[in-house]
Amino acid sequence: MPEKTWVETLPYPKGLLKLLFKTPILLYRLGLGFLVGRLFMVLTTTGRKSGAPRRTAIEFHEFEGRPTVMSGWGTRTDWYRNLQAEPRATVQTWRGARSVRARRMDSEEELRRAFAWAQSNPAMRQMMKLVGFAMTPEQFLAEKERFTLVTFEPTDDPTPPPLRADLVWVWAVLLPICLWLLWTMTR
Repeated sequence: MPEKTWVETLPYPKGLLKLLFKTPILLYRLGLGFLVGRLFMVLTTTGRKSGAPRRTAIEFHEFEGRPTVMSGWGTRTDWYRNLQAEPRATVQTWRGARSVRARRMDSEEELRRAFAWAQSNPAMRQMMKLVGFAMTPEQFLAEKERFTLVTFEPTDDPTPPPLRADLVWVWAVLLPICLWLLWTMTR
């Protein structure tokens, strides 16, 4: 196996960085999911130990009509380990909430299509090059265990409840304050 790229050596986020990664969740709670929901989805899993809903914001892409993600920290992430224990989950994007069943992409044919799709997208091709994943389809397939690609397929099975926009009321408080501040500054 080749030497790890700089991205693969990044430590798992904690502290301030972990808080920063949770910003999209706050935006969804504030009712602004439509602003970030084309890039970040909120994934609600069932905690493998607690059984409680667990939420994470994660960058996603639509591949073959389904939200698909690549785990930046492989199989070590809590959300991935939760999905291994219980694959039923809820995803929220700009389109709304959907009940899904998670599945790791592992067939060579599906991975080949995903790689070709990523290479056909100029932004993704540039990003892969930037982070050190400049490889051929054959190299990618030879090292497929190095990549954790998860796709989410629709299901009618019960899934954890979606994240609610429970902080929308903040706008009713902030808007008058902001308008008052603007009015006092322009006087």
